[in-house]
This record gives sequence, structure tokens and C-alpha cells, in this order.
Amino acid sequence: MWGRPEFPLLSKQGDITIGGVFSIHSQISQPSLSFTDNPEPLICSINFREFRFAQTMIFAIEEINNSSSLLPNISLGYKIFDSCGSTLPSTRAMMGLMNGQERILGNNCSGQSSVLAVIGASESSSTIVMLQISGIFQIPVISHFATCACLSNRKQYPSFFRTIPSDYYQSRALAKLVRHFGWTWVGAVRSDNDYGNNGMATFIAAARQEGVCVEYSEAISRTDSGEQVARVVRVIRRGSARVLVAFLAQGEMNILLEEALKQNVTGLQWVGSESWITAGHLANKRYSHMLMGSLGFTIRKTKITGLQEFLLQVNPSQDPQNNLLREFWEATFGCSFQPDVDGRSQCSGSERLQDIHNPFTKVSELRISNNVYKAVYAAAHAIHSMLKCGQSGEAAIQSCIWKDHFELKEVVKHLQDVNFTLESGERVYFDGNGDPAATYELVNWQRNRGGDAAFVAVGSYDASLPDGKQFTMNGIDITWRPLSVCSESCLPGFRQAVIKGKPICCFSCVVCGAGEISNSSAECSWCPLEYWSNEDHSRCVPKVIEFLSYGETMGVLLTAFSLFGASLTVAMSCLFYRFRHTPLVRANNTEMSFLMLFSLTLCFLCSLTFIGRPSVWSCMLRHTAFGVTFALCMSCVLAKTIAVVMAFKAKRPSNIVPQCSAPFQRTSVLGCTLLQVLICVLWLTLAPPFPYKNTAYATERIVLECDLGSPVGFWAVLGYIGLLAVLCFVLAFLARKLPDNFNEAKFITFSMLIFAAVWVTFIPAYVSSPGKFTVAVEIFAILASSFGLFFCIFVPKGYILLLKPERNTKKHMMG
Repeated sequence: MWGRPEFPLLSKQGDITIGGVFSIHSQISQPSLSFTDNPEPLICSINFREFRFAQTMIFAIEEINNSSSLLPNISLGYKIFDSCGSTLPSTRAMMGLMNGQERILGNNCSGQSSVLAVIGASESSSTIVMLQISGIFQIPVISHFATCACLSNRKQYPSFFRTIPSDYYQSRALAKLVRHFGWTWVGAVRSDNDYGNNGMATFIAAARQEGVCVEYSEAISRTDSGEQVARVVRVIRRGSARVLVAFLAQGEMNILLEEALKQNVTGLQWVGSESWITAGHLANKRYSHMLMGSLGFTIRKTKITGLQEFLLQVNPSQDPQNNLLREFWEATFGCSFQPDVDGRSQCSGSERLQDIHNPFTKVSELRISNNVYKAVYAAAHAIHSMLKCGQSGEAAIQSCIWKDHFELKEVVKHLQDVNFTLESGERVYFDGNGDPAATYELVNWQRNRGGDAAFVAVGSYDASLPDGKQFTMNGIDITWRPLSVCSESCLPGFRQAVIKGKPICCFSCVVCGAGEISNSSAECSWCPLEYWSNEDHSRCVPKVIEFLSYGETMGVLLTAFSLFGASLTVAMSCLFYRFRHTPLVRANNTEMSFLMLFSLTLCFLCSLTFIGRPSVWSCMLRHTAFGVTFALCMSCVLAKTIAVVMAFKAKRPSNIVPQCSAPFQRTSVLGCTLLQVLICVLWLTLAPPFPYKNTAYATERIVLECDLGSPVGFWAVLGYIGLLAVLCFVLAFLARKLPDNFNEAKFITFSMLIFAAVWVTFIPAYVSSPGKFTVAVEIFAILASSFGLFFCIFVPKGYILLLKPERNTKKHMMG
């Protein structure tokens, strides 16, 4: 039974007193508050770990009292109260620390607190209720274990300090931890108090930013009914998440584990907060099989020289009247100082703590105890600074300037400015919110060679580092890592599609669109401009480059027609050369006929420059060669047409001179051709055609084509050829009624009609044809117009030369 909570459980007089509040007893019953009678005392059991914290505080104070450099002529005393892990006893403890133990009647109050600083408490909720009282008088409270981020609010808690980092950093570290292992689907359980609620709220917010979803978030309290705790465990057991984030104080963790054992909850990966992740009493065989493999962040462990020897000297004989020491001894050795109590043996007081292995004697994992040690030293350094110890000007005199009255706000001010280094090399200081540097050690529960649970450091977290470097692993293997996701990761080539009404971690997989890829990522990404997705959309491959090549069927056919047309013109040239002295050939101006056949040959062959992979030279050559050769051909046709018209319109042969003479025809052909050459030179000089990768026509392939450079240049070349064709057509049309035996004008008229039909049709076909078909249309127009000229002008003459030689006479020519 725990009575008289307004009196300290452990105390010692000193010049200056430091208070301490620890959860030395774990509450196991809650009194009924009827508000008509005095409340019944709480029934509690001793907590060995918290008792070690209290003894660590005493050890630190004794060490300071024995120091000649820190508070040299000042002795520190202490008053240690028990909060029993509850807010009501914490309030009583704080009132006891402030008021002292005296019970007097009178009207005079000193207004001076009996303590200058308070170490504690071990829970955030208990610390908050203490601060609500102490904050009014600005009594500094230095907590070793209260981690609620809400306590960093300087406006609300101006006199609060702590030697353990805020849960704001721990919660974010836990979110990064679960994301690091790919656990995107987790369950969560928390203590239903300031510690658990604030810590879990920060975790859920950070987890959402990391892409982690929380399937459920339950809260329990040590005062909850058994049915409520059983309901929470049923939710955990039925959940699909294989990872459980437990933001619990030790009291709630004990209750949860007991119920989890009853319901046989197994197969979970536990991720714990610093409150229980290194709690030695949970590593026993009762719970270890369920918690083995647990991960969590805790503060770094250290060694405190002399603490173990000090703890092993604790004995009821130190203060025979102290009930707490007697209770500790009885709970440790299972005996009783009263004879014949529940069949237990009688305690002699000579039992050896060296033979006991419990959380009190275990000092190999000093983490929170070191926080208590640092808190005491921080208070001592603040008082040392406030009393101006060792600042009298004489180096040989190490003394402090005593004050009869202390201003507590001065203690707060000097606490804010403390900055010292312990013998272990650890630096102690507080930031503007009263928090220490946020550094954590990641521990993993593993079995040692003896089969017992061991806390193995496997990583670290330092909030002061840049975001990408805060969380690191040290390479040690982690035991059993389950898969905990709502939906399996999508295969390469698929993206995640959110399922309506479910968290973002629950999704279906949808194949990426054309040109998109994914490599086990949530979203599809577009391939670069010159790349395309492969068949399974897992990687980008270079796009197929398309152009009219000699290897494909269309290219082969167009090449064949081009060579065939060129062969026909060569054959016709040979035929004309063979019959060059005959009347038919001579009457058609032999020189112009051969020049026209030569130009037609070039017209057929220039279409070959449009086939094959475009290059800088081929792009410039194809259009200019086409323009010049057709201009030459049209110039020859125009010269022949003018000669025919002038010959038959003249009344006397003498009028033909000099208009129809050979020099005139040569000059007209040369002049008309040079004008086209001039247009082409200007085009190539100002804006020449160039190879161009067209990705707009087809997204899955690149059409390699020749950009015109200047559309004006292209249409000027084509328009000039059209102008020559129109002149030929007009002149030939005027000569359509000449004698039938020598009516070449009629054939020129037909050839120009064909030429015009082809090129008028070419314009819309050229504009609307896609990709390489644009080039094919242009080649077809060139070949069609060339064949039209050849068949209309030369084939009839070849027919006479070969098959109707009787018509190849001067008499027949003259009609």
C-alpha cells in the first residue's frame, strides 16, 4: 500500500535542495472518487527500473557534493517523490516539493519554494500536470523521460527542460524507418495520453508524407477495462498489416502484451517507441518470443563510472526507517522483514544484490539513467553559474557567493545557458525550446548465443543532418523482415491506380500507356523525345527511324521505274542518233531533241536522290536537281514549241531568220535554265533544306525527312516550272491546227496537259501525305510527268522510225 504521498520517499538535507519525481511504483488499481469520503490509497507495485533512476539521481548528487570544482562550498540535498505513473500523485508530489513538509498555523508565508529545480517526471502527462503548478512560480523542471512534442512550446512551458529528445523527431524517424524497409501498410497503437496521442499524430502525418498508410490507430490506457484492451487486440489480430507501430508507455505496453498473449497474437513486426524498446523486463521469456525482431529508436547508451558499485551498496541498513528501501529489498529477494508473511522467508538484510539480475542491477544498457545523470548535472551547473562560483577573482579560492533568497527565474535563465561536457565526453546543452540535440540509436531485438534477447544497435538517426542523411544503417543484419503492404508492388510496365474509398497504399495496377514506362514505381514516366517504350513498357528503346529506303518494296518499285524511264530515254537517244540524218529527226531540231532527251534522263535519275537516308547534301541536292533538270526540260519544250509556231506562222522562209535559228533556241534554253539556277542558289544560300527528325507525325517512330528550310524557295522553284509549262501549253494550243503530218504541237499540248494534271494533283497529295509517303508522292509526280513528256513527244517519232519508215520522207513531211 502507498500512503502519505505528500512526504518524500527518499530525502537528504543540503544547502540547496533538488526535487525528484519518478514512477517508483506502477499503479495497479484506481480508487473510486465519490467526493464524499477521503479517497482510498492506491495499490502499487515497485518498478525496479524507476527505482534505479531515483538512485542514479542520488548518485549524481553525491558525486557533485564530493567535487571540488562544481559547487565547491555548497552541498546539495534531495527530495524524491513517487508519481506512481499517474497524474493525481504527480500533482501531490509537486505540491509537496513546493510547500515543504512543515505543517504550521499562521499567516506568514516565505514565498520561497523548498526546491530550486525538479528532476522528472518519467511520463509526459505527469510532467504536464506538474508544470501547470510549477510554471506559475517558474520552478525549473528537467525531465529525463517526458518526450511529448507539446512540451517544446516555450510560451506554455517556459521553465521546462529535458535531456531526452522530443517525440517530434522520434515520430518522424519511425516514419522513415518503416518506409526504409518498404512497410507501407502498418497498424498503430498508442497510449491514450499526451505522450501517445501527440507522438502518434506526428507519426501519422510524417508517414503520410513518406507514402506509408496506417490501417488502424487504436488507443489504450492503463485504466481501461479488460474488454476495451481485448477489443484493441482483436483489431490488431484481424488487421492485414504485419507491422505494428506501438507508441506506448511501459504501463500500457504491459497491459497490451498480456492480452496479446491471451489471444495468441503472433507474426507481427513490432516497431516501438523509446519508452519500451529497451525495457529489460519485457525481454524475458514470457514476451521475448512475441517481441523478438522488434525495431525502435532509443537514445544512445553510455557508461557512468561508479554507478554500478553505488547501486550494489543499496541496503535497508542505510536508513532502517525508510519503508521504500525495505519494500525494494523484499521485492528483490522475495522475502519479508515481518515473520510469517504469506509463507515467505524472513529477510536478513545480508542478501547480496550482486547475485540478482533485474532491471535495477542491469547497468550495461544505461540510456534513460544517463538522462537523469545529465539532468542533475545541468541543474548543478546552472546553480554554479548563478552563484558565481569560482569567479571571485582569486584562482586559489573556489567558492560560491551565497544568497539567502533565490529568484527561480534566474535558475531558468542559467539553465537555458548551460553548456558543459561530462567525463564521458558527452556535451550537454539546451536549444531555445529547452530540448537537447535529437540523436537516436536504432536497436533491434536479437537473440544472443545464450538464447536471450539482446538489444543490438543496427542504425542511427541524427535530426541535425540534411534530410537525406539523417537515417543510416550500419550494415548489421535485421532479424525477420515481413512484407507489410496493402497491395503488392506493380510489375514493371504498370502504374498504380487508386481504388476509390481506400487509402493510397491500396491500389490496382494499370498498364502504362504508349510511350510510357515504369520500373516498379507508382507512376508511369514518358520516354525522352527520341525514345519509345518497349513491348512490356519496362524501358525506353530508341524509336524506329523511318525514311524511304532502297530496301523496302516502295523504294524498289520507284527505283525500278526511275531506271526504266532513264533507260528508255537513253534508248530513244540511241535511236535518234541512228536516224539523225533522216527527215523526221532533222525536222524536229536534232540538237534540241538530244538536249531534251538528256534533260529527261536527268529528270528520271533525280528521283533517286529522294530515296535513301536524308543527309545535308542529299536534302540540298534533291530539290535543286529536280528544279534545274525540269527547268531545262521545260525550256527545251518551250524552245521547240516556239520554233514550230514561228515556222508555220511565217509567210516566207526568209522571215524565219533569225527567230528560228539554232542560236536563238540555245539562248532561250540557257536563259530559262539559268533563271531557275539563280532561284536555287538563293534558296540554298538563305535557307537551305536540311535533315529533320519529325516526331510529330508518329509518336512511336521518327520520320527522317528533309525540311524545306524555306517553303518560299520550294514553291518558287515549283512555280517557275509551272510557269514554263503554262507557256508551252499556250503556244502549243495556238499551233494545234497545223498540218497533221507535222503536228508536234498537238503532242506537246497533250504532254503539258498530263504535266499539269500530275502537278495540280501533286499539291494536295503532297500536303496531306504522312511521313515517307510525302517523298513517294513527290517521286511519283516526277516520274509521271517525265513519262508523260517522253511518251507524248518521243514515242510517236520512235514509232515512225522503227515501224513506219515509209513516213520518214521529206515528201511525207511536207504533206
